[in-house]
Amino acid sequence: MQPLTGIKVIDLTRILSGPYCTMTLADLGAEVIKIETPNGDDTRQWGPPFIQDESAYFLSVNRNKKSMILNLKEEQGKEVFFKLIQDADVVVENFRPGTLKRLGIDYEVLKEHNKGIILASISGFGQTGSYAQKPGYDILAQGMGGLMSVTGEPGRRPVKAGFSIADVGTGMWAAFGILVALHERHRSGEGQWIDTSLLDTVVSWQTYLAGNYFASGINPQPLGDAHPNIVPYQGFEASDGHFIVAVGNDHLWKKFVDVVGLRSLDDPKYATNPQRVEQREEIISLLDEVFQTKTVDEWLTLFELGKIPCGPINSMSDILNDSHLLEREMVVEKDHPTLGSIKMLGIPVKFSRTPGEIKTVPPQLGENTTEILRHLGYSEEEINDLSDLNITASESAKV
Repeated sequence: MQPLTGIKVIDLTRILSGPYCTMTLADLGAEVIKIETPNGDDTRQWGPPFIQDESAYFLSVNRNKKSMILNLKEEQGKEVFFKLIQDADVVVENFRPGTLKRLGIDYEVLKEHNKGIILASISGFGQTGSYAQKPGYDILAQGMGGLMSVTGEPGRRPVKAGFSIADVGTGMWAAFGILVALHERHRSGEGQWIDTSLLDTVVSWQTYLAGNYFASGINPQPLGDAHPNIVPYQGFEASDGHFIVAVGNDHLWKKFVDVVGLRSLDDPKYATNPQRVEQREEIISLLDEVFQTKTVDEWLTLFELGKIPCGPINSMSDILNDSHLLEREMVVEKDHPTLGSIKMLGIPVKFSRTPGEIKTVPPQLGENTTEILRHLGYSEEEINDLSDLNITASESAKV
């Protein structure tokens, strides 16, 4: 038994935020039925790179799911959908607000068919508010949510995070909200509608930056890889590359000064973190010079011996071959029916009794349609009729 064994999720999502949410639930045991149009999730075509004819992007966030082709614009398609949700626990969608209502499957309709259903909606700007109908994309949330204003080097153009952090983060918030709603349902017996947005996610993560602004009225500025409240806490350049050091308190500073061996740093004016923040430029200039005298490995060896938090700046090839991460099963290989062995990222939440598991690779488009319809009680003749009417289709029929 996995933590979410017995939970049934109907997944209407595509691209990244929603599929990441539902993959997280599937990894922990939920049955996730991914509803797709005959063309499939857009990301099935996003590439290169492809592994044969399968998109690497799609493969990255759709494991442990079943795929069903279903046309929700037709009444017969909605009838199938309503049968699906009768014993479901959760519906997840990431359409633009108002789309479900236009389709006739909004929350008010869903709860008529299942009082306990939980609907989780993911959008760019939320179901309410002045921006609700704006198209939502990760980069817009990063920019409008303030992340890009503090990301990058001082005096240079704003930049976004290197991956779609607003999308993935909102998927996590949606999964969190679903778990809370499932827990609450044990008390009330009723479901509810969860509203998450990319913009709210980015804003909610500002934490100490927002706190700094509330306290000072001064807009935070980009500091490259430095920290606004701690010095030194950033990347540095050695003679052959870059590394990170994080001196998070005054005790570590004393040890750090001993390891670096630069007498000018052993000065009372640098003794406390507030003083070091005030003297940031002076300290960093001294450190930039001394760090050029040794290699990355030499500095990291010295800092680790001195118990100073430090680490390399890894590339993807470094990360995915790192012995620690391999020991933590953060890279997993599974057999795919057409691609052979494929690699995927592992499950980041570890449970002592009921661990998550990657049971199945991402499904082919419509792979489970017939299986799901049979489970709902449709006869072979009815299944063929639905396919002929383009309401549903199996992968074999599509090919």
